[in-house]
Amino acid sequence: MRRIAVITIAAASLLVAACTPDVTVENSGSGGEPANGIAVSGTGEVYGTPDTLQMRFGVSVLRPTVEQAVGDAAALADELISSLEATGVAADDIQTANYSINPEYDYSGDQRRLVGYRVDNTVVAKIRDLDSAGSVIDATVASVGDEIQVSGVSFSIEDDTELIAAARTAAWDDALAKGEQLATLAGVELGEAVMISESFSSPIPLPVYRDFAAADEAVFETPIEAGQQQVAVTLQVRFATG
Repeated sequence: MRRIAVITIAAASLLVAACTPDVTVENSGSGGEPANGIAVSGTGEVYGTPDTLQMRFGVSVLRPTVEQAVGDAAALADELISSLEATGVAADDIQTANYSINPEYDYSGDQRRLVGYRVDNTVVAKIRDLDSAGSVIDATVASVGDEIQVSGVSFSIEDDTELIAAARTAAWDDALAKGEQLATLAGVELGEAVMISESFSSPIPLPVYRDFAAADEAVFETPIEAGQQQVAVTLQVRFATG
């Protein structure tokens, strides 16, 4: 029986936010040495429609004294949270993400001059009804006014179990097809998989910014488009050969 050296195919790198090995299975030959065979990589990509929107809403208040800044920021933050809840965002889906108090100075003269104190209070809100997302944003912005901050938006798929399973199947089919082709070219018989390593990627949230303070005071509706998100699985597979 003819033996061949391991043939390795380098797959094109996949841009991911984080790729961590999740599953590793490996069989060894006699004496604990890795068995010769064919090593390939397979990639499976599937797309799904996001069902959840996460946004950061905040207030940023500059006042001459700490007491004024803290008091006004607290009042505006209460208005912001009340608006979110009134438009259907559950209290459990609202979480404080940042709270800070900092002095601000004017450095334009020979000496720095204390301008006042800035208080920032930011919450992360999860909006599960995407059809109402635009109205939630507009109502929240209106409740705070010019001292609102909206720093980003990211979509997610709450339960991506089925998508990952489908991507895994596609990745296996890809790896198997490559292994079979290489075995044919080398004139050997493709055996069982003796090593499988899996990694998968989650979509990278893309921040979207808008200058609400500079927007026209006329009534506007904020359009929100969920689009599609990709779930990708990569398998590194080593097949035995005969």
